[in-house]
Amino acid sequence: MSILDLEVKISEIEMKLNEISLDDQEEIEELQQQLNRYKKRAYQHLTAWDHVTLARHSKRPKARDYIEYIFDSFIELHGDRLYRDDEAIIGGIAKLGNQAVTVIAHQKGCTTAENIKCNFGMPHPEGYRKALRLMKQAEKFNRPIITFIDTPGAYPGPEAEERGQGHAIAECLREMSNLTVPTLSIVIGEGGSGGALALGVSDEIWMLEYAIYSILSPEGFASILYKDGSRAQEAAEVMKLTAKEYLNRGIIEKIIKEPIGGAHQFPQYVFDQLKEQLNRYLSQVKKMTTRQLLNKRYKKYRLIGEYDSLNR
Repeated sequence: MSILDLEVKISEIEMKLNEISLDDQEEIEELQQQLNRYKKRAYQHLTAWDHVTLARHSKRPKARDYIEYIFDSFIELHGDRLYRDDEAIIGGIAKLGNQAVTVIAHQKGCTTAENIKCNFGMPHPEGYRKALRLMKQAEKFNRPIITFIDTPGAYPGPEAEERGQGHAIAECLREMSNLTVPTLSIVIGEGGSGGALALGVSDEIWMLEYAIYSILSPEGFASILYKDGSRAQEAAEVMKLTAKEYLNRGIIEKIIKEPIGGAHQFPQYVFDQLKEQLNRYLSQVKKMTTRQLLNKRYKKYRLIGEYDSLNR
């Protein structure tokens, strides 16, 4: 039974709970126990495709939700000073306790209208140029940079290519690798393609438990590898795109635990965890010199993808 089937079953039980009389305590307890059993079964043995489904869940908290709950204040800054403001990427200056930081994030919408406004979280070149402008500003004023990654990928339309999509992403990759301030990236949902990587060349990368990170979507991967986009579920298994896979390979440093059912079931649980971990991280990186920071970053990315022919 897939996670979608189990979620339908869970919804049916929840509807029964709402319909029965409060006086029938025995039936309520029985249904609640049944509900807990289904939830545990659903989330104990998730497939890679289940992770994709959860990462794309429409009710999953968006970047603005994290910013609103985690930071004490946030001043949003707009525009790339070249073309326009891209609402698929938001960014600005935030406070976490007494520490000022620069926050940059992919933004998806909760409704169809919001998704159209922010282009379903797929940035244009001006979005990445805005991100780069904010990164350089953070470096100038010695502010740590925190990015929230949640995008299926950069917008692939002809107008984006005309305005230099590839160049804008490449600039972000190059400049992030050389920033002299601490950087941290958190994958909160989908981390797709170069559109995600443009905000992800950080000192540390964290992922939420049910988030995904990949070179492209499973549908795109299946279309290329199998010449059949309908084999996306099979492709997801091959891609090794889950947080656990990335931690095992040393690509990310931390997995942020999610409640059973995903972050949207109990967002405050995730927000509180992240806030505590961010405070701890910022306290640690304060003690590092610029040279130590750059050396650590360099070693991290030199080790990624290292292949040991003796242990293949």
